[in-house]
Amino acid sequence: MAIKFQYNKTSLQQIEKQLKMRQRTLPIIKSKETALRLEVKKCKEEAAALEKQLESQIQGYESMYALWGEFDTSLVALKDVEMDVKKIAGVRVPILKNIRLEVKPFGLFSAPKWYFDGINLLQGLAKTAVEREFVLAKLGLLEHARRKTTQKVNLFEKVQIPGYQEAVRKIKRFMEDEENLSKSSQKILKSLQEKRRKEDAGDDIEDELDDEAGKENEL
Repeated sequence: MAIKFQYNKTSLQQIEKQLKMRQRTLPIIKSKETALRLEVKKCKEEAAALEKQLESQIQGYESMYALWGEFDTSLVALKDVEMDVKKIAGVRVPILKNIRLEVKPFGLFSAPKWYFDGINLLQGLAKTAVEREFVLAKLGLLEHARRKTTQKVNLFEKVQIPGYQEAVRKIKRFMEDEENLSKSSQKILKSLQEKRRKEDAGDDIEDELDDEAGKENEL
């Protein structure tokens, strides 16, 4: 990253300000990245557990496949999903609060006994599927935030901070060289002035001697 700057004190102060701001912010961003990595890991584990649970429930469904032809699948319906929003490591994610399923009335005496098992199985499948969708949505948001935070850490740590540090070094080196050059110029000028004074003093003495010599000749 090319840092734009000028070789003067004002530009140096601005660059140093930007550098300090990023140096102070970097540890905070790193902490956020670590927190997000942990949350992403937990979320992946939760999603894997729900996936395994869903597969197990589907296997239970398939084991009763021969009976499902007699079952009225409209008996179980998803009525409502209550959700909330929570901040995790600074990221707003959806949180599942409650799943409301509706079981329609059916003939308790006319229906086969396994109907109750079928209803329980469908309720379990519906709940697990909804929970899994929420976890995957949360995982997607956390993963996106984690990638963005990692990019920012890399930008600060590998690009911007070294760039500003290099700019500070260049400006200071230029100003030091300029100061040294100014001091050297002053020394040279002082030396010339001293030499000039000595020469002028020598000329004055010489003039005085010439005047005295002239007076002696007149006598």
